[in-house]
Amino acid sequence: MSTGLIIALIVIAAVVIIAAVMTLRARGPRRGPSLKRRFGPEYDRAVARHDGDAKAAERELTERVQRHGDLRERSLEPARREQYEARWTAAQERFVDSPREAVAEADRLLAEVAGVRGFPDGGQYEEQLAALSVHHAHHVDGYRRVHRAAHLRAEDARDGGQGTEDMREAMVAARALFEELVKPARHDGDGHTGGRHDSGRERAALNDGRKAPARGGHMPWAMNRRQAKES
Repeated sequence: MSTGLIIALIVIAAVVIIAAVMTLRARGPRRGPSLKRRFGPEYDRAVARHDGDAKAAERELTERVQRHGDLRERSLEPARREQYEARWTAAQERFVDSPREAVAEADRLLAEVAGVRGFPDGGQYEEQLAALSVHHAHHVDGYRRVHRAAHLRAEDARDGGQGTEDMREAMVAARALFEELVKPARHDGDGHTGGRHDSGRERAALNDGRKAPARGGHMPWAMNRRQAKES
């Protein structure tokens, strides 16, 4: 083999290596911003959970996408959707007298609806939460909060400051995910109304403590901040 050919091969190999390195560098910085856009607040929570190590957080989030990114959510039958909405309204009404029972029902309901929609079964809470974070990243923390509130023992709640107001806020946050899970898919048509028109008004009332009338004249959340503080 001539000296010229050896030099040419060396040059070609060097060019290939440099091109590969440049490609990897070009791809590397994009992964973080892409994950941050996809996961939103979940990205920041993952970074905080890894003590500020963004690369470790990104590895975790990338692994979540690999496990659950191909999941296709199943549609809900209109009758079942109505049942779930009625149960959620009943849980809100129950909150005034039994806040802990209400958050427990909200937790069970979210787990059940997510399972019916095609997410991992509610018995696998961590895996279900991870899958939901991939597809509903901006609302999944409400489920996390209501699940934590539902599983705190009464004495632990008192020691940790988990009062009625904290549980109310968890319910408010969880409702956003519930609405995402029960809303009709685009291909389901527009035949269902089922209280969706009232949800914005009710949510606003929950956030500022006013009473809001629900369907049929009921008060889905007849609790204000004064009641919460007194509890």
